[in-house]
Amino acid sequence: MNNPLNRQIALYPLLKTLSDLPGVSGAEGPVRDLIAQEVHRYADKMWVDALGNLIVLKKGDSSSTKRVAVMAHMDEVGLVVSGADDKGFLKIKSAGGIIPNILVAQRMKVGPDGIPGIIGYKPVHLQSQEERNKSAKMDEIFVDIGAKTEEEALNKAPLGTAVSFDREMKFAGEPPAVVPEDGGLPETGRLTGKAFDDRVGCLAIIALLRGERLPYDLYAVFTVQEEVGLRGAPTAAWAIQPDMALILESTVADDLPREEDLSPTTRLGEGPAITVSDRASIADPRLLRYFLAKAEETQIPLQIKQPGVGGTDGRAVQLTRAGVPVAILAVPSRYIHSPVSLIDLRDVHNLLRLLEAALPDMPAALQMKR
Repeated sequence: MNNPLNRQIALYPLLKTLSDLPGVSGAEGPVRDLIAQEVHRYADKMWVDALGNLIVLKKGDSSSTKRVAVMAHMDEVGLVVSGADDKGFLKIKSAGGIIPNILVAQRMKVGPDGIPGIIGYKPVHLQSQEERNKSAKMDEIFVDIGAKTEEEALNKAPLGTAVSFDREMKFAGEPPAVVPEDGGLPETGRLTGKAFDDRVGCLAIIALLRGERLPYDLYAVFTVQEEVGLRGAPTAAWAIQPDMALILESTVADDLPREEDLSPTTRLGEGPAITVSDRASIADPRLLRYFLAKAEETQIPLQIKQPGVGGTDGRAVQLTRAGVPVAILAVPSRYIHSPVSLIDLRDVHNLLRLLEAALPDMPAALQMKR
């Protein structure tokens, strides 16, 4: 390709905007609007389906009749308002997999206007020793938006209002010595941000749409409500009927200090990870072998994600209609499903390199023996 995916301009500010935007499951509108604005000029057709998925068709060069879907979810984990008490504190429920312990004292944005809020909890001075030794529970924490009554609180944040983390993407530690002036992604460095799961996958698909046409029709799908049950992906896959699908994700990097000598799910800086199996699905063996072979051929680092961990839209797509062969690639992320995740830019670059190398011939994988 004349326009390598990892050399495109302005990917760094785009990733920052994508990560910083609120997009809790069911309230993905701001993210969808930004992506639509970024990709409409590259689309032969673009639409939003009944659930809110954004689907972009970029037609192929007519040398293949295959339909390939590349998918990433727009939603992030967060909270939803479930009530308020008579003092004006908002009651909350989780939207996606969140441990209450990580929420205490976090800054939050409430609703479409981003009302500032703080996650409140009983002060340590007033806790018994038993309370100090136990984990917080979701029904023990609340969001303080400065309201003084139940009526005031629910006027500002009605039932069902989405609550997202209030965090900006930044470099972890010192920024890299060389930061491209054109806004490209630095070659090295680590970033912290609230929603790399899965805005980094969305970024990769945007880069793909900006590139040259592929031999086949490419359906770029930005899905909704992945974090609350893989809800958007099956409706999109049912509509477009792909011959195969590639899911782009962010996944657990638990390469952390530990007493036991256990292999981490993935490690930062050692390349994107490919899934053999997780709690929700088993990858198509032909696509798995294809991507592993392409990575070896092009000397792009590629990890194998520890089996049995997590789940993705791959399951929902795999079971659509008569079945869809699926592969899953992910950028490792420390502290995933928390206010601050951490990724390594080398893994993002290597994901883009692998997509550039592997996607043109991807349908050929179906000719392999299972």
